[in-house]
Amino acid sequence: MTNLKVGGVPEHFNFPWYITLKNKEYNKHAINLRWQDFPGGTGQMCKALRKGDVDIAIVLTEGIIKDIADGNPSKIVQTYVNSPLIWGIHVSANSTFKKIEDLEHATIAISRFGSGSHLMAIVNANNQNWDAKKLKFKVVGDLQGGIDALTNGEADYFMWEHFTTKPLVDNGTFRRIDDCPTPWPCFVVAVRNEILSTNFEEVKKVLDIINAETKNFKSIDQIDKILAKRYKQQIDDIQNWLKITEWNDGKPITKNLITRIQNKMVKFNVIEEKKNSGDFIKNMYI
Repeated sequence: MTNLKVGGVPEHFNFPWYITLKNKEYNKHAINLRWQDFPGGTGQMCKALRKGDVDIAIVLTEGIIKDIADGNPSKIVQTYVNSPLIWGIHVSANSTFKKIEDLEHATIAISRFGSGSHLMAIVNANNQNWDAKKLKFKVVGDLQGGIDALTNGEADYFMWEHFTTKPLVDNGTFRRIDDCPTPWPCFVVAVRNEILSTNFEEVKKVLDIINAETKNFKSIDQIDKILAKRYKQQIDDIQNWLKITEWNDGKPITKNLITRIQNKMVKFNVIEEKKNSGDFIKNMYI
């Protein structure tokens, strides 16, 4: 039995992993796959990949590209979700900020530097023609940290996935000022180089299993009700999320895609320079 550790955010995007693990799909192929939740998001997972605490991670595209460029010994093996992630821009319900323009000089709560909440704040600043070099950040760790920072006034706004934070908007914890979609496919699968060297076929089998699950995920009977109950969401929010979310069907990652994403990341000042796109990826299907 091959032991592998996979990590991801505890959100609806990763419910297909829960299904395949519950059904012991990996055990049938002599793979003991263990899941770990990372509420701190991509920055936390990049650190775990570097330390060897996980072997495979479902991470935000912009975060892992930046971290591999900075020396993370991992490769992107495929996209996981092809559609953009919709980042909600949130303030405390009683905040005096009313519109996006009000936030130019405000303090931003981020889970950690290099995380999606950090990098997408830079993207948003560039969308608004603000000087991204003047942005002020407060590191808060995770979603709960963001709630605390906005509630007690340590930060002014917080960017997190639109549907995950919708219950907090509904209950009056947050007020959403706007949305900022990622200008690239939102989630990719990253694997440590060491694991790709020693367990290439097992990783490939893991990908085959999860891709088969996501291919038919939307057609699962009453999946909207299942997700709404598990993630404490309104049914219409889950239905809207299902409409706009597209998973990868197993197509390999390409250098052209990474180049296009890097071009955008340079344009948005998320990274300073473009690197060889082949250094970021491992094609599992050659």
